[in-house]
Amino acid sequence: MANTVSMSRSIAGRYAQAVFDIVKEEGGLDALAQQVDDLGAALNDSAELRDLISSPIYTRSQQIGAIAALASKMGLSPVLSNTLQLMGQNRRLFVLPQLVRVLRDLIADERGEITADVTSAVALSDDQQQRLTATLSEKSGKKVKLNTRVDEGLIGGMIVKLGSQMVDSSVRSKLASLQNAMKEVG
Repeated sequence: MANTVSMSRSIAGRYAQAVFDIVKEEGGLDALAQQVDDLGAALNDSAELRDLISSPIYTRSQQIGAIAALASKMGLSPVLSNTLQLMGQNRRLFVLPQLVRVLRDLIADERGEITADVTSAVALSDDQQQRLTATLSEKSGKKVKLNTRVDEGLIGGMIVKLGSQMVDSSVRSKLASLQNAMKEVG
């Protein structure tokens, strides 16, 4: 399993690096960033798309046709569209989620950005997001982009992952620590 994950990252990395280099040379990183975000959202929102890229029941021509139609409807650049069709031709569409991830990382590195994954018990207000972004930018020295999600199981507080660092200030985490401490005493 770990070998398969490593292979998928390697395949996605090669495609992503090629797309990134071509688009960077053409000066279209901002448009690529938006297209990658749109493609990521489509993957998250569409079970049919996830099935299309991962199911062996679809033929190459069916995958290529569907990806070409999707690329056209989404208004993807010729470079990204052609890459997706090439991936379909080579039966490599299963690495599309990793491609999106790698492209986001490459674009963020080029822009001097870092993404913070924030999980909170309730949705953060715009003011809270701005304050959190400012604090994290000050700490990291980079422009921070927030990737937020809500997990009501946290009860309260939030979990922030910034690069390799994680801060868990959730009530659920504090209750678990308290429970462990009580087990050690009793």
